[in-house]
Amino acid sequence: MTASRDQLEVKRAAETDAKRHLDSLRGEYASLMGKRGSLEAVITDHGYATESVRKLFTSGALQGGRAPAGVLADFLEVEDRYEHVVDDFLRDELNFIVVKSWDAADEGLRLLRTDVDGRATFLVHPEDSQAKFSFDFNESMHHVSHADTVVPLKNCIRVLDGFGKSLEVILPKLGNGYIVPDPEVGRSLALENPDAFFLSHSGECFHNVTVTGGKQRSQGPLSMKRELRDVLLQMRELERAIGEKETYISALGRDIAELTDLLQRLEDEKRESERQAMTSEHTLRQLENEMTRVRERLSTYERELQRVGEEHTERETFITAQLSGLFQHEEKQRALEAERQAAQSSLEALRQRRDEAAQLASEVRANVATLEERRRGAMLTVQRIEAMLSEVSDHLAKLKSQLDAAIAEKQQRESENVRLAGQVIEWSAERDVAQQHDRELQDELQAVRVRIVELEDALKSAREALDAARDRRGELSAAQARVQSDAQHMAETCVQELSQQRDELMSDDSLPRLAGDELANEDNLYREMRTRLENMGPVNMMALEEYKETAHRHKFLETQRQDLLQSIENTLNTIKEIDVISRQKFEEAFNVINENFARTFSKLFGGGQGFMRLTDLENSMESGIDVVASPPGKKLQNVLLLSGGEKALTALALLVGIFQYQPSPFCILDEVDAPLDEANIGRFTQLVAEMSAQTQFIIITHSKKTMSMAPVLYGVTMQEPGVSKLVSVRFNEEPTKLVAATA
Repeated sequence: MTASRDQLEVKRAAETDAKRHLDSLRGEYASLMGKRGSLEAVITDHGYATESVRKLFTSGALQGGRAPAGVLADFLEVEDRYEHVVDDFLRDELNFIVVKSWDAADEGLRLLRTDVDGRATFLVHPEDSQAKFSFDFNESMHHVSHADTVVPLKNCIRVLDGFGKSLEVILPKLGNGYIVPDPEVGRSLALENPDAFFLSHSGECFHNVTVTGGKQRSQGPLSMKRELRDVLLQMRELERAIGEKETYISALGRDIAELTDLLQRLEDEKRESERQAMTSEHTLRQLENEMTRVRERLSTYERELQRVGEEHTERETFITAQLSGLFQHEEKQRALEAERQAAQSSLEALRQRRDEAAQLASEVRANVATLEERRRGAMLTVQRIEAMLSEVSDHLAKLKSQLDAAIAEKQQRESENVRLAGQVIEWSAERDVAQQHDRELQDELQAVRVRIVELEDALKSAREALDAARDRRGELSAAQARVQSDAQHMAETCVQELSQQRDELMSDDSLPRLAGDELANEDNLYREMRTRLENMGPVNMMALEEYKETAHRHKFLETQRQDLLQSIENTLNTIKEIDVISRQKFEEAFNVINENFARTFSKLFGGGQGFMRLTDLENSMESGIDVVASPPGKKLQNVLLLSGGEKALTALALLVGIFQYQPSPFCILDEVDAPLDEANIGRFTQLVAEMSAQTQFIIITHSKKTMSMAPVLYGVTMQEPGVSKLVSVRFNEEPTKLVAATA
């Protein structure tokens, strides 16, 4: 059972840790959800683009086949370490609006001239049938000899959705761009290759004899999209981790429930066994107590029987003595009777002695009467002794019957003890069987745990296989969606550029069928020609003015931002300084007031101890204050547990301690001496008199003793109904002045 409890505690601790970890994972997932929403909102609204581009996208004027496919940043992916370099180098080009045809570009320009104020550059997709521009890319024209540390910019960028190498024709900066390890290498290579652009990791751009640099912007479209991809990847990992953790917590919950049920059953069995054992022990103790009482009663009866026997012997001895005395008196009576007869026979002969004989006879008769009376008393005594003997015999018979009953009860108790001993042996055997059953259950539980571990391993393998299948299905679904999207795009391209349906073109056998390298060559040739045609488009003449305006605005905003940051920093420093000074002042005042309070408390109570303490020593500014008081003869306790008078004196001691630290010109006390006795009122008045040198006290009181120490008294009286008078008395002045005011 102890092992089950330990295992249950381990499971519960593991469940608590797992739930805590799950909550942290869910918190991270929620923060990533918010971050993903923010990034998607910024990317969807093109928040990183210029104001004209944002207005054009949010206006919704371009619909249907003329709707823009996005900006050029949506078609590029750059290695993470070069994102900030490409963002700064292609800042304007990344805001090019990609459209599917020249008609869409013309419509966008019309909107910029009429409905949407501003300027923008449109990039017609190379697959446009109206492009008619050669996109042949001559690799030899863009070759720059460089070391292994110089990386061509085009090798760091992956182009999406059909641009291919045509983008190098559309953007010459892309084909002529190189990334160098440091500015010195870039400067030397720029002088050797005046047509190329050399970018350093710190953000400088070297071209011919010009260099462009400065502070890099915080986050561009490429880094935003890369961050969004990282966030989505982290969310998938967190979803997988949350699923695994929830499954683990569910398994722990089932294990805990099973262990709890098992432990409950074992506890019930243990309690039942203990209850039966306790019942048996209690019954056995009762029997032992009953046997002890029976033995005590038996010994009492034996002592009583012995005492009665002794009394019976004494009574028999007394009766025997009385009977022997009675026999002696009867013999004397017979002897006297014989003498009387001899006297009567010689009566006549001894007449002269008649008087003497008569007198002697009278005396004898008197003695006989006395002896008769004594005989009757002896007879009554014998009868009384016989009655007592009968009672003793009856009592002895009762004692013998009680003794027989006690012996029978003793024999019954002994038989019950034998029976209970047998039951104890049986219950011990049942307890051994229960313990054996408990050990069997422990073995079964261990086997179940091993089986659970095997099932968890099998389940984990199955989940891994299921995740692999889901990933494969996702890849196939993505490939299918991509193929469907390409097919749909091809169908739309056929309608827009050739004015024919895709099915019609597929059914036309006269058209040549190209595949493999021929198709790729034709597609590259088509894209290059279209790129060249688009490169011949209009030039943005307002770019310099827009740049100057944007730079001026950026400088103004940066100045405002620096001012705000400096103000925030100054404010935070001021707050910190105020906190430090406030904490110092508070601790200084608290310590001084605490000392004054302890001293005044002892003075008012005539001893004892009182002090204040902070509830939170680490954070004194947010801490509460406990007032602890110990009057003389009482233990240290909270002030709320004191009596009314003790509370009043304690509050007065605290008030005086504050006044001693920061004196006030006057103080009003409203019947603070009401709960005090005469001795405490005396200490109170003495303290007020001592502090009157610095503070003027106005005391409202009904105590004569308090009034006696005041130099000035003000009383309100009503001598007439409805008319009150204010009477003042000032002592220590000659003569005494009385002032009365009618109110």
